[in-house]
Amino acid sequence: MTMKKCAPGLIALSPLLLSACAPMAPSPAPQLIENTCLVIQPCRLPAVNARSNGDLHLALERAEAAWGECAAVVDTIIRCQAEVGSDE
Repeated sequence: MTMKKCAPGLIALSPLLLSACAPMAPSPAPQLIENTCLVIQPCRLPAVNARSNGDLHLALERAEAAWGECAAVVDTIIRCQAEVGSDE
């Protein structure tokens, strides 16, 4: 009985082929990133206890500054919601 001759290169490759059958760890699930805007909160004005015209003028300036800050936050939220709405 004669045996077939095999090339030595093919036998050397067989362990490499068998390693491909080993189970692999599952790839991690992709992370979902939710694009959300700021939460809307009511505007707050500073309390006033004016006793003179100077105090009243200072209270007016503080109220105008608070309204300006509130308007900036509202503008930011509107811009964010417009961007999120355009992505859908």
